[in-house]
Amino acid sequence: MQTRRPWLRRASVTAVSAAALVAMAAPADATTTSRASTAATTSAAADVDYGTWQKDCQAVMDQAMPYLKQRIAATKPGEKQAIVFDIDNTTLETDFGFSYPQPANKPVLEAARYAQERGVALFFVTARPDIIASFTQYNLKQAGYQVSGLYVRNFIDLFKNVADYKTAQRVDIERKGYTIIANIGNSGTDLSGGHAERTYKLPDYDGQLS
Repeated sequence: MQTRRPWLRRASVTAVSAAALVAMAAPADATTTSRASTAATTSAAADVDYGTWQKDCQAVMDQAMPYLKQRIAATKPGEKQAIVFDIDNTTLETDFGFSYPQPANKPVLEAARYAQERGVALFFVTARPDIIASFTQYNLKQAGYQVSGLYVRNFIDLFKNVADYKTAQRVDIERKGYTIIANIGNSGTDLSGGHAERTYKLPDYDGQLS
């Protein structure tokens, strides 16, 4: 059984990632929040295995896909659609074993591929520090994502509230002329603050996943 590594937490994952990746260096307001409603969500995170997490993620993306298909099909002339994603335990697997490149979270990758194949821009807004921006972008591309933009935190951003920082990045994406049709993450800080037509929350088991 593949279990979550308990030493990885949202508060420390950026520091862990920075050290590990450098060591292994390689070449509109939100209107709907969807949650996986499974018994595992209320269990202790330390007892959550990989299969349970994947099942819970799939349940959320099964809710998202009908909307994404309908919304993408209804693209208005001249409209530039975008989806905003968190990274750790959203687009990439982080707390279920650590390697580089980190593998994609398969249910999310499936939705991302559907969107990117139809011209939707994919933006990634993460609390990771800018010191590992190049490694992160390389990882996302290797995992199968087309990266239209990657937002990471600079030194000043590290002192800002994470939710406020992420909201500001979505505002910047809108200023570039994009309509954010969906915002997908596994934490409340990924999704609060509006500036997305819909939000979809992946499981974090009461904050125990980074």
